[in-house]
Amino acid sequence: MSVMSGSDTTRPPSTGVKLTYDDLAHFPDDGKRHELIDGEHYVTPSPNTRHQRIVFTLANLIWNFLEANRVGEVFGAPLDVVFSDIDVVEPDLLFVSHARMDVVTKQNIQGPPDLVVEVGSPGTRRRDEKIKHRLYERSGVTEYWVVDPDLDAIKVYVLVDGRYGPPTELTLDKGDVLTTPLLPGLALPLARIFSAPA
Repeated sequence: MSVMSGSDTTRPPSTGVKLTYDDLAHFPDDGKRHELIDGEHYVTPSPNTRHQRIVFTLANLIWNFLEANRVGEVFGAPLDVVFSDIDVVEPDLLFVSHARMDVVTKQNIQGPPDLVVEVGSPGTRRRDEKIKHRLYERSGVTEYWVVDPDLDAIKVYVLVDGRYGPPTELTLDKGDVLTTPLLPGLALPLARIFSAPA
């Protein structure tokens, strides 16, 4: 069994054994995020306060928009997104449109959300930008936002013909506002998203 730490900088030798969702369900509830990607076990420590402020700000802004525009639902971690028996993750935030509500079950999300948001940290940057990027792309997640609290920036990846093209990069310094065709009319100023203290 291979266990990834929050730093992602070292990788213990793999035994070749792929863990499954059933294995994941038997892990202790230790307050850390446990995920499986291609059967490999990844563990992330509890996030810091700025991370949580950004997540809650985004969730609140999207939630308020959806209260007035009932086009789907927003969910936050901890909630399992099950792409396969060996690919189970807990994104910081996700959006599922009414058209795809069949993926929402009583226990978890069974299939790709329309939108996934990951708020990064130095320890998860490689995982978010490489490993999860590939997982979300091949699983059919329409949009993937990677939020970087250190740079006050957001990369937006959009699925076109089954692939993510180069990201649209938005920054606080430029006064950018994030919009998405998934949520027409929603405008998210980066000044609001990154208003949380550093």
